[in-house]
Formats: sequence, C-alpha cells, structure tokens
Amino acid sequence: MNIIGVIPARYASTRFPGKALAPLAGKPLIQHVVERCKLAKALSEVIVATDDLRIHKAIHSFCRVEMTSPKHPSGTDRIAEVVERTAAEAAINIQGDEPLIDPAVIDSVAGALKDAPMTTAAATITSADEYDSPNVVKVVVNAAGRALYFSRRTIPYIRDAAGRPVSEQLAAFPFLKHLGIYGYRRQTLLQLVKFPVSPLEQAEKLEQLRALDHGIEIAVVRVQYESIGVDTPEDAARVERILQSIK
Repeated sequence: MNIIGVIPARYASTRFPGKALAPLAGKPLIQHVVERCKLAKALSEVIVATDDLRIHKAIHSFCRVEMTSPKHPSGTDRIAEVVERTAAEAAINIQGDEPLIDPAVIDSVAGALKDAPMTTAAATITSADEYDSPNVVKVVVNAAGRALYFSRRTIPYIRDAAGRPVSEQLAAFPFLKHLGIYGYRRQTLLQLVKFPVSPLEQAEKLEQLRALDHGIEIAVVRVQYESIGVDTPEDAARVERILQSIK
C-alpha cells in the first residue's frame, strides 16, 4: 500500500503563535517532526500541509510542502485536500507539534490499515493526572481492537472500584489514552470530510467521533509511547532540553 505521511501545520495558535517555526535545538519545531517521520519505514513520502507562506518558505528546502485552503475547519480537511492531489492509497495524519514522535508508532498505525479503513493508537494510562484530565482523551475498544468510544471523561466506569483511590482503579482495569495520530485509507478519508459534524463530535469536541457516528471502524493499535506535544513556550523549553540531552 502506498502510504504517505501528512503533517498539518498552522502558524496561528492561541497559546503559542508561530509554534510551528519556534526554534528548538537549532531547528524549527516542524523540522524535528519531519525528520522523525522520515525515519518511519511505512511512509513513501512525508508532506507538510499548510496555509501559511512563512511555513512554506522555512521548510520547502527539506520537505515537500503543499499549500492548502485557509478555510479548512480542521487538520483532517487539510490532509484530505492534499491526498486528493496525490496517488496515495492511504495517509497518516501526524500532529505537527510532536517533535519527539516515535517512528515505530507511525509504522504501527500504518500497518493496521491492511485490516481496517481507519486506524489510530493508544497507550495505557499510568498516572492519576492522566486519569482525571479531560485533556487526556480516553478510548475503549472491543475484543477485536476496534474503538467503541472516545471521551474526555474517564471510561469505563469501574463500578466495584468507584470509591477506591485512583491507583487502585488503574490497577483494576487497563485504561487507555488516545494518541493523536490517525491512519486513513484514501476513500475513507475523502468520505469522512464530507460528513457533517455529528452530535457526539460537537459535544466532546473530538473529530474521531464523526467516524464512529457514521459506522467507520477504527482499529486501535496499543503502543508503549509517551506523547510529548508542544502547546506552550514552556512545553517547547522542556522538549528542547530533552532534544539536547539525546544528541
């Protein structure tokens, strides 16, 4: 299967304007993401999708960049525009703010596309902060490893352990946190962006619920990976220290 990696990148960011081009260990943040993606074995090409000429100018010398409409409501729509221009059979949506993304995670999500129209990844929740945080999206899966539901609330509800400390609840069930990476077969992606926003998606503010609402199966690959995204300048400083320590 011809699978491309697409990184949606915006310049505007409420908490961190210009985040994609923020310098980290001598390179723009987005360049670190691109370099990690190029280490993935499953991708035939890596493309950055942006609507900002500043991003295009900064990275076109080392990565293919596609300019897209500034009117897209989401990164998924931006990726779909790029996929339509290519002969790719599938695409991996990789977040543009994860300069430490593990190439093995990308390969796992890509590999699962052999048996599913849409794929993603999840890791076991190990801390009380993640268990309680609405910013850490939870996912529950069925016996076949397909997503049943995604939520900002902690799911499932462990009735027999509900009154116990979080540490005991974590020991009682393998809670999963969703990682923001997706794989799509070509036609699945192009159809998905044509569907209207679903009530569940609107309620939780989670795009992947649109797929479930319209009967698209999502295979969830379990990985051992701690996602470290950059949402603020403080996050950037922390990631920069990590990058410098592993040189």
